[in-house]
Amino acid sequence: MQQLSGQDAMFLHAELDGLPQHIGGVSIYDQSTAPGGKVRFKQILAMLESRLHLSPIFRRKLAFVPYGLGRPYWVEDPEFDLEYHVRHIALPKPGDWRQLCILAARIHGTPLRRDKPMWEIYVIEGLNNVEGFPPNCFAMLMKVHHCAMDGATGTQFMNIMHDLSPSTTEPGKPPPWVVERPSTLGMLARAYVDIWRKPGQVFDIVKQAVPAFKRIRQGAQEEQFHYLGDKPKTRFQGKISRHRVVEARTFDFAEIRNIKNTQPGTTVNDVMLTIVAGGLRKYLNSKGELPDNSLVTGCPIDVRSAEERSAGGNMVGFMNVSLCTDLDDPLARLAAVHREALSAKAYAEALGPRFAVDLTDVMPGNVLSLAIRTASATGLAEASTMFNTIVTNVPGAPVQLYLCGAALVGSISLGPLLPNVGLFHIVYSTVQDKQGSVTLSFTACRDMLPDPGFYADCLQDSFEELRAAALAAAKGKPAARARKKARAKKVQPKKKAKR
Repeated sequence: MQQLSGQDAMFLHAELDGLPQHIGGVSIYDQSTAPGGKVRFKQILAMLESRLHLSPIFRRKLAFVPYGLGRPYWVEDPEFDLEYHVRHIALPKPGDWRQLCILAARIHGTPLRRDKPMWEIYVIEGLNNVEGFPPNCFAMLMKVHHCAMDGATGTQFMNIMHDLSPSTTEPGKPPPWVVERPSTLGMLARAYVDIWRKPGQVFDIVKQAVPAFKRIRQGAQEEQFHYLGDKPKTRFQGKISRHRVVEARTFDFAEIRNIKNTQPGTTVNDVMLTIVAGGLRKYLNSKGELPDNSLVTGCPIDVRSAEERSAGGNMVGFMNVSLCTDLDDPLARLAAVHREALSAKAYAEALGPRFAVDLTDVMPGNVLSLAIRTASATGLAEASTMFNTIVTNVPGAPVQLYLCGAALVGSISLGPLLPNVGLFHIVYSTVQDKQGSVTLSFTACRDMLPDPGFYADCLQDSFEELRAAALAAAKGKPAARARKKARAKKVQPKKKAKR
């Protein structure tokens, strides 16, 4: 038995009606590279069955402490059924990109059962008309509850199911599967012991807070960072519905790197944040809703040490970064985003990157759950704005991957929405067919963003405008002329598609 950490339990308690807290993605495969040019569903089942022992996520479920007196435990499910978790479906004809996104959004909007291991995989056939991909591709949609893993452990989980060549690797003979049956009395006894440990844990948090406060005050005095002012409210703040939309755009990694190299000190993350900022600016401006103040994004950061890289669960810090959406010039926005990111990182380091992780370990789960539900029921969750959206970076494998011999050729990442935050972006970098690429995916509340295709076009237009300005800067041409050329094809809102 393994008890959930405070942060793992937080994602469980944060799951409200219309707010399932699982992460996942859609991977697209070209089965022409597989032996015989075809991958059968039973091959995927057999491959997964042979690798169940490589990750505890596959076969463990939650065991809850009575009356919520302690955090839940992970225990092996004695009734585990692989075929319940792995399902086989197909897109209707013509099997295009829009149909795939609609299906992914509907599946992703459905919560996972809590009495089963908290993951599902959908093998989707019929991708015969997806632009940019060869015919006869198939997709694999996976979703795993956030209480089981974060983005960093999700990458490791994905690697378990893939090989580095079309030849499937045999993982070797698995060890004996031992099933523990949780004792209610034992869990209550552990909860009693944990209660007596709380005062010491609170004292440790206070000891961390005192030097953190001094570092923050000193950093502010030395202007290492600055505090973000009031965050504007947008259409992405408010009550989240049960319905989702997903979309994505993929960019060549070399072009992203070239943009980065035009501005000293900037990073790939800065470039992607600038693309998101430009996309949001264009989208909200088309609705007549662009705030005068800059939008702010929340950016999760992995705080694992080198020794904790193989640990499961969640170890995530957070920082808020201004997107500088009040700036029209894309290169000026990139430089400003870079400065804001440095400020946010300096503040996070002054606070202590693990402070939030340690704080959630101290908070009783039933109190946290009650606070989240009360805030949602009374409208307090919508009363204040911490950030307008979320942008997280999930590094993928730096090499070509294969599933049962089929080459991975594309992906969409799926994230959870939070109370009062109806738009979630994921930056996912990977290698496909020896070419590096960066995919920018987003998950949104359908009531807040009813036209995902148009917003995806805004992101694409933002990238092209930034690329043109960076190229002009590299050649010494005026940036205004480059922006004018990039805007020659102005993005116009599309009619709301019926679903």
